[in-house]
Amino acid sequence: MQELIGKINAEMAAFNEDAQLQSEKANKAAGTRARKSTLNLEKLLKEFRKISLEESKK
Repeated sequence: MQELIGKINAEMAAFNEDAQLQSEKANKAAGTRARKSTLNLEKLLKEFRKISLEESKK
């Protein structure tokens, strides 16, 4: 679980950096990376939800 949380935090940091570059400097490549990060975050958060539900049933 801790490893998954670490992955989520790392992906969120990457998203924040790229999203900020896109909004401040109109960096198109950063926008592409930010959108890709949102897809990765979606997968990680679904996995977190699944694991969290399993843990709560114990």
